Amino acid sequence: MKYAQFLLACITVALLGSATAFAAAPVPHIPEPEGAEKCVEPEDVMRRQHFEFIKHQRDETMRRGIRTSKYSFKECINCHVVKDEAGRAVSIEDDRHFCNACHSYAAVTVDCFQCHKSTPAEPKMGSLEQPERSLAGLIERLETVSGARR
Repeated sequence: MKYAQFLLACITVALLGSATAFAAAPVPHIPEPEGAEKCVEPEDVMRRQHFEFIKHQRDETMRRGIRTSKYSFKECINCHVVKDEAGRAVSIEDDRHFCNACHSYAAVTVDCFQCHKSTPAEPKMGSLEQPERSLAGLIERLETVSGARR
């Protein structure tokens, strides 16, 4: 009798253990980028090497004065913005932030935002990001309006 109970217990443990072993591991939900049709590198490359690109860009900018936008941290933040219910960009303190999706899952500490802003930059008055408010944009609008009156 004890042998039958032991055998039943072993079979139960084996069945429960195998069911758990074959269950799918949870994966992080990675928000889709908003700002571009595709990323600067393929998804699988970015998942494995994004930190190398960011560190290389940092070194090129800080040590050599070379600024490009391809691997710019600012461009990453601008493109991968996640918004809350009110339509505002969430910061790194929010679990929904793009960087938190994988970094929390992988238990990796993100220290980028000790210096960098974790939400997209607001366009400045008169900047190229708001051409209608720049001097050139105003002149163009005036020329268009005056040309329409002729």
